[in-house]
Amino acid sequence: MSNDNDPPKWEAKSTAKLCKSSVEEVWPLVEDFCSFDKWLPTIDTCHKIEGSNGEPGLVRYCAATDGGGGVLRWCHEKLVTIDPSARCLSYQVLENNMGIKGYMSTIKVIPMDGGDGLHGCLIEWSFLADPVEGMSFGDMANYLDLGLRAIAENIEKALEKSELQNID
Repeated sequence: MSNDNDPPKWEAKSTAKLCKSSVEEVWPLVEDFCSFDKWLPTIDTCHKIEGSNGEPGLVRYCAATDGGGGVLRWCHEKLVTIDPSARCLSYQVLENNMGIKGYMSTIKVIPMDGGDGLHGCLIEWSFLADPVEGMSFGDMANYLDLGLRAIAENIEKALEKSELQNID
């Protein structure tokens, strides 16, 4: 139950365009909940710790390391909802060592300009969270925006590379 004296939740949304990739190409990469380390450069490892792939209740472990094997930041995140027809998933942060509490995030893959989704798409990443001690709202929103841009760039590069390999 929230108290009138509780600080307001932080809420932000970021969107990235993928001009060369279709919704049908991008969604399978995004819906693979335990592949975050392939797309987000600040995550070094991401793997399932419990649950079934593609099913609500799946819990993943994500971590960033110092390059020498030591873990700097880690979290357990739970897949709350997944809707392949709407190309949308939501997850929450469970345990972590970053002071994040009450964090819920949604990622959507949307056809560009409301079109057929065959000629470009958008990835939308939003979150709602309790304020994090030692961090500003701007820092958290900036991490989301920079992270999403990197994810979009990495997905487009991977899909482009895959297309080139299929031509050979």
